[in-house]
Amino acid sequence: MTMIRPLLLAAALLAALPLSAARAADTPPPDPESQPLLITAGFLDHHQDLKYRKFGMEAYKQGRYEDALRFFRRAGFFADKPSQGMVAEMYWKGQGTPRDPVQAYIWMDLAAERGYRGFLLLREQYWNALSPGERERAIAEGQAAYARFGDAAAKPRYEHQLRIGRSQMTGSRTGFNRGVQIEIPGPEGGQMIEGSKFYDERYWDAKKYWAWQDKLWMKPKIGRVTIGEIEETGPSRIPETAPEVDAPAPAVDDVPAPTP
Repeated sequence: MTMIRPLLLAAALLAALPLSAARAADTPPPDPESQPLLITAGFLDHHQDLKYRKFGMEAYKQGRYEDALRFFRRAGFFADKPSQGMVAEMYWKGQGTPRDPVQAYIWMDLAAERGYRGFLLLREQYWNALSPGERERAIAEGQAAYARFGDAAAKPRYEHQLRIGRSQMTGSRTGFNRGVQIEIPGPEGGQMIEGSKFYDERYWDAKKYWAWQDKLWMKPKIGRVTIGEIEETGPSRIPETAPEVDAPAPAVDDVPAPTP
C-alpha cells in the first residue's frame, strides 16, 4: 500500500471546503467563512463547528498547535468531522500533544463515522500501523470518545444550538429568506446583510445542514493524492456506547477577533 502523508491530506480536505461547495450539483448556500458580514452578525456563534474549525486553522497556520488542538476538539464536540480528522492527525504527528497513535486512530474513526471516504482511507492506514496491543487499547478507549464526540451525542446537541439560534434571529418569519435585511452595527455606522444569506435554511434546519455537509465531504476534491490498493473499509471497530449529549464542552481560552 502506498502511504499518504496524512497531515497534508487533512489540510487539503479542509482547504477544499469552499471549492467543493461551489461545485455542488445544486446551488449551495454561500460559504459562511468567506462572508465577513455573516461572521460580524454573530452567525458563527450559532455554528460552533465552523467557528472553532476556523479558529483552529488560524492557530494551526500560525504554529500555535496547542491552541489549534483545543479549537479542533471544541469543533468536533459540535459534530465537525474535518476538525475531528485534524485532531487525529495532530495526535499522529505529535503536534500540540505527545504523539499517540491510539488516540489518532480513535479520532480518525470518529471523523470517518459518516463514511467520508478520505477519512475512511486514513483510518485504515492508521489501523494497519498499530500494534496488536495498540489496537486493543483503541477499541477499549474509543468508547469514551464516542460517548462525547460521536454523532449520537454531537448531532442532538448541535441541533439544539441551531434551534436556539433560529429562535433568536431577527426579522419577520413571513419574510424568511425573501429579501429580509439585517442591520449590522459597525464602526462606519452599520452595514446591511441580505436575509437570503443569513437565513438560508441549510444553515438552520438540522437535516438540511447535515445533507449539505455530506455533499461537501463524502467525496471531496482534494487534488492529486496517491492512494495505493486498500482493503474495503467497514464500519467502526469501536463498540457502540451510550451517548453523553449533556457532557461538558472542551474548554477553550477567550478567542480574539479573527484576522482578516
